[in-house]
Amino acid sequence: MQTQRSMRTRPLVTGFAALAALGLLAGCTSDGSEGAAGAGEQGTTAEENQASGDAVTIGWSGPEADHGWLGAINSGALDAAAGFDDVELRQAEGTNDANQQIAAVEQFINQDVDAIVLLPTDGAALTEVAMKAMEAGIPVINVDREFSDSAASRITVLGDNYGMGVSAGHYMCEQLADADDPVIGEIAGIDSLPLTQDRTQGFNDALAECGLEVGPRVAADFTVAGGETAASQLLSANPEIDAIWNHDDDQGVGVLAAIESSGRSEFFLVGGGGSVNMMDRIEADDSVIKATIVYPSTQAADGIALARLLAQGKTMSDLVTPSVPYRIVLDAPVVTVDNVEDYIGLAFES
Repeated sequence: MQTQRSMRTRPLVTGFAALAALGLLAGCTSDGSEGAAGAGEQGTTAEENQASGDAVTIGWSGPEADHGWLGAINSGALDAAAGFDDVELRQAEGTNDANQQIAAVEQFINQDVDAIVLLPTDGAALTEVAMKAMEAGIPVINVDREFSDSAASRITVLGDNYGMGVSAGHYMCEQLADADDPVIGEIAGIDSLPLTQDRTQGFNDALAECGLEVGPRVAADFTVAGGETAASQLLSANPEIDAIWNHDDDQGVGVLAAIESSGRSEFFLVGGGGSVNMMDRIEADDSVIKATIVYPSTQAADGIALARLLAQGKTMSDLVTPSVPYRIVLDAPVVTVDNVEDYIGLAFES
């Protein structure tokens, strides 16, 4: 184990040096002429990555699954690990207490796991213990909520919060192209969170590109009850609305309840997150919800797969560069009735 750990802590030296040496050998052909190794032949292939390799132990820790999206994050991590016969997953109990999560990571370090996948309940609070793991030679894969120091993780896997806002704004620009001075509402999540601020900024920036802007805006709290309260406030204060963007499909259950109670349908609603609930309604095309913006609940599953590659000394086969990227930001596509079948298989239950 110690030999493998030593090799893992210097991937940019030993791994690249070995590949460079192979490249030099491949550069001489049997007749003495100079040849070049194909760029696509570097690193490990897709077949090698899929094949069973050295057994690895991965620690996984995330917040309490008190939200549909977080529940899907957790089950995705478990399912991803179960899909590899060479992975042993050690799961910490989900918690919203940063101190408890720090203790879980310290336990992983003491157990000498091969990699840690971590969705921190608080990125800043978990930075120090993640640094401790990295210094012990254990690669950390940071999911969704970033640490305050990039050196605390080997890989960061993120959804695109700013991109969600951009996608929502662009969709509204297309749908409202012929509208005269439309009223656009926004139901945000928790305003103090950077992710909410990023979603709002992206939305504002995209609307500005087509000469539109947000009118009435309220904030909720990512819960069904909070969404219903916020939507009721928005509707009662604004007798005419053309479109609403709701940041989160879990709170969207409450938002839709408030809308249906009001009896209003003069506007269309765009959701955020990508839940089964909203995609079912979009597919049925029987309500004001016409689109949702995906915020992937597969991030932890991706983290498990990447942790396995790192621990086994493998690379991402579709890249020419023989490595695993340090930062991966996933897409934020718009799901409508026209493409919902392409995304509903990865949707989460609110």
